[in-house]
Amino acid sequence: MATVELLFSALPEHVRTARLVAAAVARRAGVDEAVLDEVRLAVGEACSRAVGLHITHEVATPVRVTLIEEEKKFSIEVGDDAPRPAPLDLASANGSERPAPGHEDPGADSEDDMGLAVISGLVDDVEVTADERGGLIRMSWPIAPAAVAS
Repeated sequence: MATVELLFSALPEHVRTARLVAAAVARRAGVDEAVLDEVRLAVGEACSRAVGLHITHEVATPVRVTLIEEEKKFSIEVGDDAPRPAPLDLASANGSERPAPGHEDPGADSEDDMGLAVISGLVDDVEVTADERGGLIRMSWPIAPAAVAS
């Protein structure tokens, strides 16, 4: 399992760099060329969301992006350290990010919801979680069979 970690200051101009790195690592891992634009867009949305949360909550720590190449899939995790007042479990394998009853995010806004909707439209396998320590968006794509065989 190969892993690439990227940390960047919560500045909008660094989101483009994260997108470029994610696409390059995804290509090397064997993600289908037809899906690379979706990888770029999803990472851009997730990183923009994390940057916005860091700025809103005045968090000084960097945004974390972890790119993980496994045997049959390629995963990207985008983490933020913006606190949420109530635990959330927005995990979903089908792309529907609805909070568990009683765990709605009081800090969420329509722009945040729109970003999550875009991500879920681009990625079939997505999981979104958040708690008082921050949030994590985990996205996965299959690796092309030809890349797995080589």
